[in-house]
Amino acid sequence: MDLSEKQATLCEENQTVFSDLRAVFFNCTLKHPGQASHTSLLLGTSAEIMRKSGVEVEEIRMTAHSIAFGVQPDMREHGWDHDDWPDLWRKVEAAEILVIGTPIWLGEQSSVCRLLIERLYAMSGLLNDKGQSIFYGKTGGVVVTGNEDGIKHVAMNVLYSLSHLGYAIPPQADCGWIGEAGPGPSYGDDGAGLDNEFTQRNTTIMTWNLMHMARMLKDAGGLPNHGNDRKAWSAGCRFDFENPEHRS
Repeated sequence: MDLSEKQATLCEENQTVFSDLRAVFFNCTLKHPGQASHTSLLLGTSAEIMRKSGVEVEEIRMTAHSIAFGVQPDMREHGWDHDDWPDLWRKVEAAEILVIGTPIWLGEQSSVCRLLIERLYAMSGLLNDKGQSIFYGKTGGVVVTGNEDGIKHVAMNVLYSLSHLGYAIPPQADCGWIGEAGPGPSYGDDGAGLDNEFTQRNTTIMTWNLMHMARMLKDAGGLPNHGNDRKAWSAGCRFDFENPEHRS
């Protein structure tokens, strides 16, 4: 994805080292992996800014994988024949930054996006070495595309979900593009949205805020665990993978 002159200049003038950071971008389009994705275009801008700034980036399209439904870490242990989530989880666990990209359908995030969030939730019983949620010390953002209203509604839902799991959400951690109400071009169709100042500005700001937050958290060794150490609670407080409702 080509960056604008302003976006490229910001990368060139950057003085902060991000080369020890990793980011994973999930594209939650409903389209077949062999088809072009409007969501991937806007995700790609954020991903390219990170690459140009030294971050190790991996982009994953959900529909390219066989991911079982459920809220357990490995659904093959719960009746499903196939489940690619455990392999994808290793990438999420290793990354300091998570960015979720989703189209809007009927005013909501895609069903694939909801599946991703449910599988992330399946890992919420795991703790880091401080006794905190395994997601503590990581930062998250969201990219939304479509040709109907709902960017802020979708962003609100996704960012709350990530925050509840333990992700740190920096200021202005969302961006998006929608066309006119009703049928019309989606992001990138005949150049639609590519030169939209509002979208490009917000995408750029979101990306840099994600990197700055991840840098600060890593340098600080994550969040202090005073008051949020689950292990410090009574011995009777168990977090049972078999009963998701028992988790926070």
